[in-house]
Amino acid sequence: MGSAEHAFSYWELVAPVTPETAEGFTNFLWELGALGVVEEVPADAAPRLRAFFPETATPAALGARADAYLASLAALGFDGGGPARVTPLTDPGWAEAWREHFRPAPVGRSLLVAPPWERPPADGRIVVTIEPGRAFGTGQHGSTAGCLILLERLLDAERPARMLDVGTGSGILAVAAARLGVASVLAVDSDPDAVAAARANAARNGVADRVRCEVADAAALEAEPAPLVVSNLLAAAHTALAVRYPRLVTVDGALVLGGLLDAEASPTAAALEAHGFRPRQSVAVDGWTSLALRHAALHTRP
Repeated sequence: MGSAEHAFSYWELVAPVTPETAEGFTNFLWELGALGVVEEVPADAAPRLRAFFPETATPAALGARADAYLASLAALGFDGGGPARVTPLTDPGWAEAWREHFRPAPVGRSLLVAPPWERPPADGRIVVTIEPGRAFGTGQHGSTAGCLILLERLLDAERPARMLDVGTGSGILAVAAARLGVASVLAVDSDPDAVAAARANAARNGVADRVRCEVADAAALEAEPAPLVVSNLLAAAHTALAVRYPRLVTVDGALVLGGLLDAEASPTAAALEAHGFRPRQSVAVDGWTSLALRHAALHTRP
């Protein structure tokens, strides 16, 4: 038996947010390793996010990184809210609250993203069943939804044999691509927990034979170039990876980028244009823009 001061299983991080910052901060908390995130809108107080982390997390580091992210939003002109408060949590009822938040959601023309505890009628849609675990990606975040919409559009127009998913998280984009007909998908993430979640979701959807999940650092990834690459990361990561994307995407292949606040889309597209990518389509969902770009052949580049 442990002492009373250690009789808890989770850390709870709470921070006030605004409608403009809630989605981005949720994304960031998933990337920090949250087990669940719940948005609450009390009648008599400002909206807030509650995120839950395992006991093994370091509370001081969680609070410092959350405050730094909120400060970066403020630097972009958003009311970042905050500061974050991290306290021990003994009541595990957050898990049920989070399940109530994660409901089946139609995305695009043909997809329906659902958690494994729901059995929604397909109504002619392709059901993608996702249990995120500790990995980002339920389909309800604007950046993921935008990537799914662009992925669906690209696969309606052409059917590449292979796809690379960089920063796969829960594996939702890799699984959706396989369910939409891509024969071979390599999904990579630097977080072993995310790779484990992606493998489980591929098996859950019956596509484990077409989706290979590996632990890998995108910055050092050596993979055969693919005709379709999706990368749902943050803007800073895309800028850092701009020099590597040409090695990962075949000439005339497509690159789908997510994780961009609306204001970050144009600067990110410009950074990629400098490395041979031309913007083709964009989708904006809840303050997040996803981009589809084409890797231009050398003789067609300006």
